[in-house]
Amino acid sequence: MDITVIKNFVADNQLYILAGFFLFFLLIQLVYYLGIYARLVFYRHKQSAGLNEPVSVIICARNEADNLEKYLPAVLSQHYPEFEVIVVDDGSSDDTEFLLRRIAERYPHLRTTTIREDKKFTHGKKLAVTLGIKAAKYDILLFTDADCEPASDQWLKKIVTKFTAGREIVLGYGGYFSHKGLLNKYIRYDTLFIAMQYLSFALSGFPYMGVGRNIAYRKSFYRKTAGFSKHLHLFSGDDDLFVNENADKRNTTVEFSHESHTRSVPGDSFSKWWRQKKRHLTTAPLYKGKHKLLLALEPLSRLFFYVFFAVLLCFPELQLMALGAFAFRLVIQLIIIKQSMIRLKENNLLLYVILFDVFALFINFVLFVTNRIRVRNRQWK
Repeated sequence: MDITVIKNFVADNQLYILAGFFLFFLLIQLVYYLGIYARLVFYRHKQSAGLNEPVSVIICARNEADNLEKYLPAVLSQHYPEFEVIVVDDGSSDDTEFLLRRIAERYPHLRTTTIREDKKFTHGKKLAVTLGIKAAKYDILLFTDADCEPASDQWLKKIVTKFTAGREIVLGYGGYFSHKGLLNKYIRYDTLFIAMQYLSFALSGFPYMGVGRNIAYRKSFYRKTAGFSKHLHLFSGDDDLFVNENADKRNTTVEFSHESHTRSVPGDSFSKWWRQKKRHLTTAPLYKGKHKLLLALEPLSRLFFYVFFAVLLCFPELQLMALGAFAFRLVIQLIIIKQSMIRLKENNLLLYVILFDVFALFINFVLFVTNRIRVRNRQWK
């Protein structure tokens, strides 16, 4: 076809082409919200026959004495017939060792193991997790962090009852405590949105990650899959990469009833949250190709949706259509996010949806770019 004809066609139909691109990206957004994220909203928890297998709860801690004193008793006081709690003290220089001895006097099912600090040998949390798994007496392993508190004394039971026939991995929800301030709201919104993704994708048959604050799997499955051997060179990945490599629609399920949640202490400064977020994102390039595509398509379509919306507002004849489409997406988005907030027991975030929806595009892009730069000073957690 003559290039002149193409140019004339584009010139004569530029408004229709712009509108077409805008509606195309709107359609992709609706597929995510109505086709994927809505699964979290409409999921119905099935009643279990009541599995009561013994469980090993594993917590890795480095200089977490204050958090352990505050939150460990809630883990040790779970209403469950038989379980142990293993705390791996990973080279702590605070009072962690003495605190654990004192707590063990009250709770005989608390067991501890210690990694002594060695300045010649640098390691990440993955080593502590591995030692905790080796020390575990039972096949079902449930993981959380030292700064996490179970939402109820039914946490352990709710998670374990999901280990029905063929299920090897259970993905739970780990949120953050609510405090005042915009940073806290954004951290909780970001956590909510990530949970909407990984829980909904798992419900859709595409499990791709879990969070170490609330995840469980069988020790026998860990051994069968060679554990963390494929990504030992990374400081991170004991949770999301393990799931990404080994989870599928047959062996993975979810549990996010209110009683099964955990709550963690959020970063109290932007710099702390930024470092933690950067560490979490270092594993994303190693996800399976199909998962990277699905995860990248949503923010890309969101970005272009906003860009074309802004462009169409410059044309009076298309403003009404653009505003109507924007309002339609916003209503769907607010409904899904509001219902997800109810399911995951998050409050006071709805008014910030548009602001955070746009801000997340910018902040995640900056994180992506800066993570391409090799950072020598890595963080344990």
